[in-house]
Amino acid sequence: MNIKPINYTYFIGIDVSRNKLDIAVMAGSNLLFHREIKNQPDDILSLVNELKILPKFVMTRAVFCMEATGIYCNHLLSTLRKFQTNVVRENPLQILNSLGKIRGKHDKIDSMRIANYAYKNRHELVLKTHRRPVIDQLAYLSALRKRLVATIKALRTPLKEQQTFIKKSIQTQVTALSIDSLKALEQDLARVNEAIVQVMKDDDKLRHINTIITSVPNIGQITALQIVIATNELRDFSDAKKFACYAGIAPFRDESGLHKNRPRVSHIANKEIKALLHLCALGAIRCNPEIKAYFLRKTQEGKPKMSVVNAVRFKLVLRIFACLNQDRCYIKNYERPTHSIIQKKVEAVNDVLM
Repeated sequence: MNIKPINYTYFIGIDVSRNKLDIAVMAGSNLLFHREIKNQPDDILSLVNELKILPKFVMTRAVFCMEATGIYCNHLLSTLRKFQTNVVRENPLQILNSLGKIRGKHDKIDSMRIANYAYKNRHELVLKTHRRPVIDQLAYLSALRKRLVATIKALRTPLKEQQTFIKKSIQTQVTALSIDSLKALEQDLARVNEAIVQVMKDDDKLRHINTIITSVPNIGQITALQIVIATNELRDFSDAKKFACYAGIAPFRDESGLHKNRPRVSHIANKEIKALLHLCALGAIRCNPEIKAYFLRKTQEGKPKMSVVNAVRFKLVLRIFACLNQDRCYIKNYERPTHSIIQKKVEAVNDVLM
């Protein structure tokens, strides 16, 4: 993540919706004005040009803060990128929790609250790292894949469940009437999977990262894809513990005075990545002798099964990020080179050069 201790002078809070943007502009702690514009590139460009003529306005000393609202931010981000602006995309829950008790909700007021949030947290703002176009492409393909999988499941599951509860003739008729739709959806899903694989192969950096992640036993292509998208090729997350927190597999203590509960994971998480890591952990427990032995040993010691499964998920995350940060594929019983070994290699290279 890109954290810059900049002394910002202007704070622009933006409430993003599908059709319009509510924008509050603050100079320090003073609200200057509010604008409501269409969520279109030309209108956004006009607003930026209006901001540039404000007294002592310097683009590098201004910060644009908004909630992360998916594709509705695309026009805004693409326009701001042209001016190399400081952009903060914050989790809506983070902003909401920082406001304390609030009453009522209005787009104009929300934009002012976002600007005020940026001002109050100006020394701790985390600037957005722009994604490469290929990562955006993968994110859209992944979202399409997810919708196709959900649609196939929505059609197939009722057909399977009802077959023992209705007449055979009716079941045959219902299945026949939906078989073409299922086949078409499965063909579309196969094409999307091929497109994702091809995009990963065509980009050297993505191909290298994918090779490293999938070299870890029990980590598949879909899990690797989601890690690449979520971490923005490791530009937003490079620490295993932070990623574990993001994925909802890091336990947190629950204590207050004499009241002490067992540490639990938070519900604030990327549920998709958490589910994928859960499947990977179950596969490791079944197929990986080392992980299976660890699971049996811990459960026999009295540890709750889900706590041990969560520990396995964290083990997999640690392995993935260790390999990524060291730029190598997974090696069982890997030992990091000691200082003496590294020094010998450097001396050997120097001898060859001399």
